[in-house]
Order: sequence, then C-alpha cells, then structure tokens
Amino acid sequence: MGGQIVDATVVEARRPRLTKDEKQTLRDGGTPEGWSKARTRQIDREGRWTLNRGRKARLPEGGAPRQAVAEIAVPVFGYKNHLGIDRAHGFIRRFAVTDAARHDGGQLGAVLDPVNTGSGVWADTAYRSKANLELLDWRGLRPEFQRAKPRGRPMPAHIACGNATSARVRGLVEHVFATEKRRMGLVIRCIGLARATARITLANLAYNMRRLVWVEGQAVPA
Repeated sequence: MGGQIVDATVVEARRPRLTKDEKQTLRDGGTPEGWSKARTRQIDREGRWTLNRGRKARLPEGGAPRQAVAEIAVPVFGYKNHLGIDRAHGFIRRFAVTDAARHDGGQLGAVLDPVNTGSGVWADTAYRSKANLELLDWRGLRPEFQRAKPRGRPMPAHIACGNATSARVRGLVEHVFATEKRRMGLVIRCIGLARATARITLANLAYNMRRLVWVEGQAVPA
C-alpha cells in the first residue's frame, strides 16, 4: 500500500455559553448549582476547547517582498478526528475520535494500520516523540516525520529540504479533511462523545465510498 499517512483535525461542535465558575465546576466533574435536568442535557460536557494554530502572511510596507509571517491561534470547541490513510489509494484505514484537547501524537498507535505492508509512516511534527519513534521501531516501520524549527534559530537548510519532501506526501491527508468539512459539511450538532463518534464514523465511511467511486472511475478505459 506504499506506506501510510496519519494526521488529525478538529471537528467543531456547538460552543457552550458558560460562566467561569460553571466551567471550573464541570472540569472538576460536578454539576453547577441551579442547573435543571434540561440544562444538563443541553450542555456538551465531553467536548473540549483547543487552539487551532495557523499562519497568516504579514503584508509588507512599501511594496517590499513578503517575508515575515505571524502565527495566529483561533479557539475551537469540539472533537478530533484522528485517522490514517494508505499512501497508494488514499482510503481511511484506521481512525479514532477524541475530545479536541487530546494531543495528536498520543493517538498514533490507534491509527496505524497493521495490515499495511509499506514501511513508511508520514506525519507532521506533532507526532515526533521518543515514544512514537520507539513504537514505530518496534513495529518495524520507518518514521517520515517532519521536524520542528529550532527555537530562536533559523531553520537549517537540510531540515527545510527534508520537511518539504515529506510535506509532498503528508499533504495528501489534507484532502480527506477538506472533503469532509467543505463538501460534506462535517460539524457536530449532537451532545457527547458517543454521538460525536457516530457522526464522524459515518463521515469517514462516506468519504471512503466517494473515494472508491473515484478510484474505480480512473480504472475505466475511455
């Protein structure tokens, strides 16, 4: 299957409108004082907040070439769709659903496909950790993880080149997320992890069906 690619994306859910004290009470596992049964059922206790980080180009002054970029972080509430696809065909082979605050790299073992005979595993910098590297070594797999920029220093040329090479393969998984969110309109409108898992599972199955139709269409002679 040519190896596998793993990544995760946040699937937004309905944001709860809570006070600071109510949030703290829920974090401690309790129920805020004065809440009715109806109010308790309407608030998603299992979704979590996270920061969706991205980069936005900073416009130059005086028509100079665009150089500096500023990182922006947008708070998002919901769940995460962790998945692994095969490099050869792009089908979702394994996936896991967690709250949005879970770290991407912590779910690597859940999304690795034991049937995939390819040794390469492509992922972004979030998956590069000692535990994950040991896991891949134990399974006889080869990590093709991107490397983070050294803090306070420019990115070495050889690491930037290696990251660009890995990104050309790793970027294929972004097509899955784009299809589910843009074309299929994937959001979580239900309450709780169990229902969110069912919703994301159906979206992943629907994506595989769409992908299968496309792959079979490519094999049909003109």
